[in-house]
Amino acid sequence: MQILVDADACPVKDEVVRVAERHGVLVTFVANFGLRPSRDPLIRNVVVPQGADAADDWIVEHAEAGDIVITADIPLAGRALKQGALVLGPTGRPFTEASIGMALAMRDLHRHLRETGEDRGFNAGFTGKDRSAFLQALDEAVNKSLRKA
Repeated sequence: MQILVDADACPVKDEVVRVAERHGVLVTFVANFGLRPSRDPLIRNVVVPQGADAADDWIVEHAEAGDIVITADIPLAGRALKQGALVLGPTGRPFTEASIGMALAMRDLHRHLRETGEDRGFNAGFTGKDRSAFLQALDEAVNKSLRKA
């Protein structure tokens, strides 16, 4: 079991490391640009070539059933779910087979509204409450995956 992180603009990298170290779980940060090096043997950085979905493709190719994927990218979440991974957003919101269809539809609706000028695309700020919810959700997901393994 491992945690795969879509690390481009991920606001919860430190929290992922904290939970992973507590449970002794391997973490792989995947990004299109430089990542902060770590001497921790449980932390691995993968820098993929520039490209629209290069990081997403790498994560999907390496995700397996029981792994945990951290991403705010809804299409990536859907692809990771098909691989059997547990998927969490950075606010702790789980993506599931039951919820991914609605999440994709809402994403497409918001994109359409931005394109037509009906929505200015403002996102809610990331709060301490979001960080706390993420920590709890990730800890629960790791425990669930470890029990299954």
